[in-house]
Amino acid sequence: MSENPENKTPHEAAENAPGARDHAAQAGQLDAADPLGAAVRDRFVLDDTVYLDGNSLGALPRAVPGRMAEVISHEWGELRIRSWDESGWWTAPERIGDKIAPLIGASPGRVVVGDSTSINVFKAVVGGIRMAGKGCTEILVDATTFPTDGYIARSAARMTGLAVRPVEPTRIADEVTERTALALVNHVDYRTGELNDLPGITNALHSAGALAVWDLCHSAGALPVGVERYGVDLAVGCTYKYLNGGPGSPAYLYVRESLQERFDSPLPGWNSHADPFGMTSDYAAAEGIVRGRVGTPDILSLLALEAALDAWDGVAVEDVRTKSLALTDFFLDCVAAYAPPGRVRSITPYDHGRRGSQVSLECSGAAEVMAELIRRGVIGDFRRPDVLRFGFTPLYTSFADAERAAWVLGEVLRALPEEDAAPGAGG
Repeated sequence: MSENPENKTPHEAAENAPGARDHAAQAGQLDAADPLGAAVRDRFVLDDTVYLDGNSLGALPRAVPGRMAEVISHEWGELRIRSWDESGWWTAPERIGDKIAPLIGASPGRVVVGDSTSINVFKAVVGGIRMAGKGCTEILVDATTFPTDGYIARSAARMTGLAVRPVEPTRIADEVTERTALALVNHVDYRTGELNDLPGITNALHSAGALAVWDLCHSAGALPVGVERYGVDLAVGCTYKYLNGGPGSPAYLYVRESLQERFDSPLPGWNSHADPFGMTSDYAAAEGIVRGRVGTPDILSLLALEAALDAWDGVAVEDVRTKSLALTDFFLDCVAAYAPPGRVRSITPYDHGRRGSQVSLECSGAAEVMAELIRRGVIGDFRRPDVLRFGFTPLYTSFADAERAAWVLGEVLRALPEEDAAPGAGG
């Protein structure tokens, strides 16, 4: 890789690199016309780097540090145990769930926050199997799923005596049968950024009598989901990506209202008991979405997430989707203009209806390329063996960020030997 002998900052080095920055002026025009723009971007703590890894960990919202200081010093430090009632700690899982609900197209009382994504996948899959019709012998799992979802699904199937059948998302409508209890599907492919057909797959599953369980980790906060509009049965998602809740922030569980009375959680804890302080040996599930709780909530992380969600005040998910598509279109245009021919190839669909909010580029030497990008102030990530991932969070990612990232990528690729061209590039 080339060095920076003048010891310039990554930003200065990119701005002063040789060659034509033909898209820089266009980026400025697009940012000036952006309805989300600087006012929303200023709700986050950012610096001179181009941060395109919000599909792994969202940036810190400015409201969080002050809120956490208050929680620690006053609610925990002074009120202590009284805060379960006086500071609303006890009701936080449902209250914060109601803040997430409109971002996935749900009504109040349908979402509860708590536990990890993996635990909520387990609740949703086993709970869904328990609601399935008699005679079901299998569950379908998205064959391209994030690995943990597959691990959990296989464990749940072993526990319930069902088989697991991996199926490509585009094939689920053809593969589902009357023996299928449910399908667990990722809304957006974590590796390629491809958006799967939530309405069509959900409808196909219902037509066969199966339930639809969706993993929204890579879509919630980046595009409209419409869980109620499209009849999704159960859904789970993390909050540390496009929802910017912080590292390891608690996940959420959605249960369709008509199924809540039948939802039998495989993890019945005292927090989901109808009378949690009765301390009885017999379990009786609480009414509604509360039965999705398990044990004592992680209050510090929950309240950090609640403050982070304030960044969505006045923001419509539809506007976020419009900007997401514009950003990723613009980035792909810039990459085509700035990258040496044949060095990278997008594995993210160009079709808007099949694209999430990330761009994944296939590139030989991808690990080395990403390391150099990060050294130069462009933060994305790498997935083996040869994928560069760039996540676009419309609340704070600018068109100038997209243009600069593409320019620096072009510089890095031009410094590679010719034999490192991406296999099949140019398609």
